[in-house]
Amino acid sequence: MKSYLIDLDGTMYRGNENIDGAREFIAWCIAKQQPFYFLTNNATRTRLENVQHMEKLGFKGIREDQFFTSSMAAARTMQKLSTKRNAYMIGQAGLREALLDAGFKLVEEDVDFVFVGLDANADYESYSKALSYLVNGAKLVGTNNDRKLPHGKGYKLGNGSIVAMFEYASEQQSPKIGKPYPPILNEALEYFNIRKEDAICIGDNLETDILLGVNCQVETIFVTTGVHTFADIERFQIVPTHKIHSLYELMSE
Repeated sequence: MKSYLIDLDGTMYRGNENIDGAREFIAWCIAKQQPFYFLTNNATRTRLENVQHMEKLGFKGIREDQFFTSSMAAARTMQKLSTKRNAYMIGQAGLREALLDAGFKLVEEDVDFVFVGLDANADYESYSKALSYLVNGAKLVGTNNDRKLPHGKGYKLGNGSIVAMFEYASEQQSPKIGKPYPPILNEALEYFNIRKEDAICIGDNLETDILLGVNCQVETIFVTTGVHTFADIERFQIVPTHKIHSLYELMSE
């Protein structure tokens, strides 16, 4: 049986609002013993915080070990590429947890890496401090390149827009790790012990969730509950394996 790799923002919920059919779909997966995991570019939350957020929205039966985030992908990728471990971060608890789990030390001197994840509380001074490390030789590592995030009836600025600011200011290019780039999928498959041919990516964002599957030759299901619509398939020329309006369409007896 194939395993679902399900996006969160725009697929399971929009910020603090439920998406119709999402809770029912998860309950259906659990009842049918359909394997599912959550693969998200959201770098802010820890695994426990992800569980708690979904439980507050009424989801049941969710476990910490079912989540893999772009923070985890960034930390695990750089852990394999370098023996250096001194890191400074712009981000929240999810990025902190991922870095510490991967053996990085959070420092403010002799910084080797500046990891950038979304942080709603970051300000001009914290950005400038991070830039100083980058100008002095630290390597820029963005957790993901999301332009914008669905939130309620609108959108919020995505981490990719912040990473682009640092790339411009530091004259560096961050490695591409989060969706739609292969590192996050490769690390997630290893973490969950899933073969690529046994994975199906489900998501609402053609430029991240679906393009990840296209780039990695993985089956995809595009659902129009978040960022993009069916009309955007032609506009972006990113073609999912399957397309649905609602997760209800995946449920069958």
